[in-house]
Amino acid sequence: MSSAPKPAEEPEANPIAGYYSPYHRFTADEWARFRADTPLTLTADEISRLRSLDDPINLDEVRRIYLSLSRLLSTHVEASQRLFRQRNRFLSLPDGSKTPFIIGIAGSVAVGKSTTARVLKELMARWPSSPKVDLITTDGFLYPNAVLQREDMMQRKGFPESYDIGQILRFLSAIKAGEPNVKAPRYSHLTYDVLPDDYTLVDRPDILIFEGINVLQSRALPADGKIVPIVSDFFDFSIYIDAAEEHIHHWYVQRFMKLRETAFRDPTSFFKKYAAIDEEAARAVAEGLWENINLKNLRQNILPTRPRADIILGKGRNHFIETVSLRKL
Repeated sequence: MSSAPKPAEEPEANPIAGYYSPYHRFTADEWARFRADTPLTLTADEISRLRSLDDPINLDEVRRIYLSLSRLLSTHVEASQRLFRQRNRFLSLPDGSKTPFIIGIAGSVAVGKSTTARVLKELMARWPSSPKVDLITTDGFLYPNAVLQREDMMQRKGFPESYDIGQILRFLSAIKAGEPNVKAPRYSHLTYDVLPDDYTLVDRPDILIFEGINVLQSRALPADGKIVPIVSDFFDFSIYIDAAEEHIHHWYVQRFMKLRETAFRDPTSFFKKYAAIDEEAARAVAEGLWENINLKNLRQNILPTRPRADIILGKGRNHFIETVSLRKL
């Protein structure tokens, strides 16, 4: 009879390592053993449709990482539901009410957040209990380009100040309150802008996945001690997709160059001008966008939120997850 996998040894230099680390850390193979009898409910064709451009995720990766993660999330959702019912009884509230379980997914651009979110959504929706699972990204909560241009913030698009945080907080508050048909604004990556008067309706899901680069961002606390919520206050569980800076840099430039040959060629694309320049010039543009915008955002805002996550999925050079760090209870 095999014993349960133990956390992997970590060098002291690792940012989430050491004797005092709040995380258990596992290799991908160790983590895969926690799958137990969780069934694989996705096909290779479905995985192909769910993955983002240049993300090599396949069925083996789903077996190694996502089935164990799905099983873990199932235990958290069940425990949360039990606690919610117990609290309702304690407060003498109606048993019929419910509050959605919200999962936040954070990480840099080009690191694979969207793929992770979509795969988890499909796996969780196929649990035996058949929960209703919705997925919303924070892109729609960006200020419109007209506002960013007026405020001279286009070069800081994706930074915390470029989002309508008040709108995000109102949205999540309504979701947690169990309100029906809550509006989430939609975003077009083709036009690189929020779509005016275009919304996704979120109608009382059992689980909501909320994905975005800065969803674990904290904020300055008021000196007078007033209650000021932050986005992650509404999360029941949080995931950070991690990778070395040089790997994310490579993936970002590689994706930009592929988009130049595909989506950027659409006449309505915000980036269509980059499809018309030669490869060397386009690569220089991609490097400049990385260096002057995305790298700064990663170092200043995104990476500092990593220790706030409940679980950190660490990717290697090949874009596959190599380590899983789970916060200790």
